Amino acid sequence: MEGKLRIFDLASRQLELYPNLTMFSSKTNDEWKSITTEEFLKKVNAISKGLIELGVKPNEKVGLIAESSVEWHIIDFAIQQIGAVVVAIYPNITDTDYQYIFNDAEIRLTIVSSKSLYKRIINLKDSIYSLKYVFCIAKDDEVRNWSDIVDIGLKVSDQRVQELKDQILSSNLATLIYTSGTTGKPKGVMLSHDNIIANVRSAEEITPCKAYDRGLTFLPPCHAYERMVIYTYMYIGITVYIAESFEKIGQNLLEVKPNIMTAVPRILEKVYEKIMKKGHDLQGMKRNIFDWAVSIGEKYDPNPEQRSFAYNIKLALARKLVLDKWYEGLGGSLQTVASGSASLQSKLARVFLAARIPIYEGYGMTEASPLISVNHYLKGTRVGTVGLAVKDVQIKLADDGEILVKGPNVMMGYYKNKEETDKAIIDGWLHTGDIGIWVDEKFLKIIDRKKELFKISGGKYVTPQPIEKKLVESRFIEQAMVVGDGMKFASAFIVPNYAHLLDWAKSEDSSLVHLAKEEFFKQDKIIKKINQEIRLANQHFGNWEQIKKPMIIPEEFTIEGGELTPTLKLKRKVILEKYKTEYDRLYQNEND
Repeated sequence: MEGKLRIFDLASRQLELYPNLTMFSSKTNDEWKSITTEEFLKKVNAISKGLIELGVKPNEKVGLIAESSVEWHIIDFAIQQIGAVVVAIYPNITDTDYQYIFNDAEIRLTIVSSKSLYKRIINLKDSIYSLKYVFCIAKDDEVRNWSDIVDIGLKVSDQRVQELKDQILSSNLATLIYTSGTTGKPKGVMLSHDNIIANVRSAEEITPCKAYDRGLTFLPPCHAYERMVIYTYMYIGITVYIAESFEKIGQNLLEVKPNIMTAVPRILEKVYEKIMKKGHDLQGMKRNIFDWAVSIGEKYDPNPEQRSFAYNIKLALARKLVLDKWYEGLGGSLQTVASGSASLQSKLARVFLAARIPIYEGYGMTEASPLISVNHYLKGTRVGTVGLAVKDVQIKLADDGEILVKGPNVMMGYYKNKEETDKAIIDGWLHTGDIGIWVDEKFLKIIDRKKELFKISGGKYVTPQPIEKKLVESRFIEQAMVVGDGMKFASAFIVPNYAHLLDWAKSEDSSLVHLAKEEFFKQDKIIKKINQEIRLANQHFGNWEQIKKPMIIPEEFTIEGGELTPTLKLKRKVILEKYKTEYDRLYQNEND
């Protein structure tokens, strides 16, 4: 079965190689419940039969809108193995995006996770011309449950399922993943079985884990990154534990003691903030020791030859007194934490690595199935880079620094959109839209999105991402978005870290802590403190890149508020429009 694998073959391959493996484990009523590969396959086949009876045909697009769950993966395989195409959709996008995706993909049948999603889609039925069936994973008297699909398919034979499976080529379209649409309408990325399996084999080569190890997942599997990683777990024979929620991730880590997990920088920042908050609650000598250990961690270099003998002695002590407790707090068994989707703060990466938390930052995009490059244990790590090209993937930089990618992982194209496909793939090279440079001639470093670069009126280019990354290294700044296209100077929307500023205010001016949040941010002492932090960040940049007259935004950018994509990237156009009044007011006075 090692030849031309289809994605759904991963389950039967796992059963053949690791017959006693627990495939998935998830919590029900505070208890971890397991499902074997054999049980998983029986459920997959039962859903496949129901879909056949409901008239789902090969190459038909079937919607799947759900959070991470065992059911998500059962449905995913059930759709694929009858030759239909999985359209995996985020549960937290807008109604407008749902309408566009459903109509573009001509979805006739969809399965959703919750009653609220079920009702949302039903209410959109009048504007979705193709939709006929909606099923819900959660049980409720007011919804049509997904178990009905099993009942509908009882008369369909196993032979019929096998006949359809036998017709599917590894080169066939397996899934449509619609991009977040930060710059217009979402585009449907077409990925074949070959595309994703090539990426799985690339990922397997650089994963230090082995069969019967434990992986913890909490990112949505509709995200190309998490989905490919879970397929990789299946390929290696790693049991997949599904976390209850981000709020319970700390508890789940201690229960599962995973060997591997994935994360996005925003989540790692939240974990770091929680640790730092506990440290700052300490008093006297304990607080001093904590701060010293963190300062040692911030200077850590993962390459042993770059660390002095004196530093290594300090590091050993910092680990013994403080940092090793961080690793134990994450279960004490982690061999890999794969970070992707956005840029990871270098300071944060260094401290986690110093604490033996093996964070490996990588780079990818949905159009590349998604993995392109990664730091890893085999060939070394360079903090601040996204590592080396993975197996079978070529990377080169265009004259303007744009990252170009070629390999078996590059998408088939954009669905019904030849014009955009031809812009993205030229002579077999995927044009990523990201600007990069080489570090030590082989490690890739992302500078910024090509479309996000802008010129100030003096003609100098500003690259927002490195500036934003440096700004949020301050514990007093939660989020930052650099602005100023065509203007005299660069500025930024700054979302302060309310909790840390409150702690700071207790010792500086206790009268401030009783103010309402919005009023708190308007106080001169708070504004002055934020400006101090910005001046520290400005020291790392040229005069034209430095942030002047920052605008304080009291509310955090969120997915629900429409300011972040489902993968937690800034929706710059949306944020600019939302705070247009503040922006216009700032630049109307730019000659003051």
